[in-house]
Amino acid sequence: MTTTPPRAGRREWTALAVLMLPLLLVSMDVSVLYFAIPDISADLEPSGTQLLWIFDIYAFAVAGLLMTMGSVGDRVGRRRLLLIGAAAFGAASLVAAYARSPEALIGARAVLGIGGATLMPSTLALVRTLFTDAAQRAAAIAVWSGVLTAGVALGSVLSGLLVEFFWWGSVFLVNLPAMVLLLTLGPLLLPESRDPEPGRFDWPSVPLSMAAVLPVVYGLKEIPSEGWNVRYVVSVTVGLLFAALFVHRQRTTGSPMISPALFRARGFSPAVGLNLVTMFGMMGSAFFTTQYIQSVLGKSALEAALWALLPSVPIGFAAPFAARLVREGVHRAHVVTAGFIAAACGWALLWFADTDALILVLIACGVLASGVTMVMSQIMDLALGAAPVERAGSASSLMETGAEFGGALGMAVLGSIGTAVYRGEMPGSAPAAAHETLGGALAVAGQLPGRTGAALATAAREAFTHGMRGAAVAGALVFAGAAVLAWVTLRRVRVREEPCAESAGRADQVSPAGEDGPVQGERGCEGGAPGVVRPG
Repeated sequence: MTTTPPRAGRREWTALAVLMLPLLLVSMDVSVLYFAIPDISADLEPSGTQLLWIFDIYAFAVAGLLMTMGSVGDRVGRRRLLLIGAAAFGAASLVAAYARSPEALIGARAVLGIGGATLMPSTLALVRTLFTDAAQRAAAIAVWSGVLTAGVALGSVLSGLLVEFFWWGSVFLVNLPAMVLLLTLGPLLLPESRDPEPGRFDWPSVPLSMAAVLPVVYGLKEIPSEGWNVRYVVSVTVGLLFAALFVHRQRTTGSPMISPALFRARGFSPAVGLNLVTMFGMMGSAFFTTQYIQSVLGKSALEAALWALLPSVPIGFAAPFAARLVREGVHRAHVVTAGFIAAACGWALLWFADTDALILVLIACGVLASGVTMVMSQIMDLALGAAPVERAGSASSLMETGAEFGGALGMAVLGSIGTAVYRGEMPGSAPAAAHETLGGALAVAGQLPGRTGAALATAAREAFTHGMRGAAVAGALVFAGAAVLAWVTLRRVRVREEPCAESAGRADQVSPAGEDGPVQGERGCEGGAPGVVRPG
């Protein structure tokens, strides 16, 4: 027999609002240092290497620990891990705000990254626990996707405003009220959930997963600015070798960190792959459009961030619109395909940009971001719906790790295409530094007299714009291919409307908010156990 899942009420939706606070702050922390870096440099006087670590250590810690923290949450409890991470995130924010040395700030940023790695998979796994009704879960994940996407854009703007009126430490102190609110309301509103039979924790998989992720992300992040240097290629290669070892261990050990059974759930593997492709195109576009607005159009950093907010407006409507289409009977494959086509059109619009096309570029970014958000909301819902509920933390961490890989790969590949076109377009007579980057060319142009400097700056801006157009062709083709892939892989995927009351899956332990003892929750339908299904 089957049981009808309970529909979420006001309490669950209020709990969702509380969960969005840490998600927003974690996503904002990716970009919150953009405008604070000059003041930090003047105050703490870090070396060039220390400045890079201040900026990058957060993203590296998040990427390296996502899979570990997702698995830990499944074992110790997602609410417990969320609250521990919130406490660490708040404490590290306080330390970072009042850091008096580069080393102290680097350490605080590392702890912020560890906290962020606990918060991101925990929030998504708890959404899976709070909303057992498929339609409500889809709506909640649409909200999750919109907040995650908007947070990156808001982070840079908030940074600019805070640094304008306060001191650089305020970009960290803004985290504290939200974390205090989460620590206060979380135990009251959020249910505890965990895997009742997690098995022993596979400690060797922790360093293996980090050795697989970190070298690849590092190499891919450096390639767009430094080129295909042997060091970075070797870094990526080493990471891929460790990734192969990690996969082998998960397939052969008795208690894996990431269960291979997840990939046997129908729809989960396509969701992971499509999520990677989505972030490939999204982050690749950001690499060009932020430089275009600031360096080609000559906007200040804060002006560029404020203009970049406009494409975020349609994001707030894209995910709910996609969820509504699926709820009203449109097949998920059609919605995801349409999202990829919209994103491809956004890339295609960038082909028509010249060196004075602010409105066109903003429209292109809005179309692209809306299509990406439609796709993200649906494939996240697909992945969580396909995975057994007791492995919700592992499933969400896999999706987010794939997003990290996809974003880094997009910046590397599309950035390399743009850089190759840029260097080919630059006049041979230009100084060597001007051939490397647009920023380098503008710096050289500023040191040259009159018309000579102006001519070099104009040539560099045109070359960069042509490079962006070249990357736009590649991005549009990638998303067009993803649309075909989504149509082929998702059109026969069906999603459970109700949890299975009698299945081969194990029951996830769920305790009500404010209680520690487990009660019987919904059952996972692992292995294709029968349940009530509806078209994807």
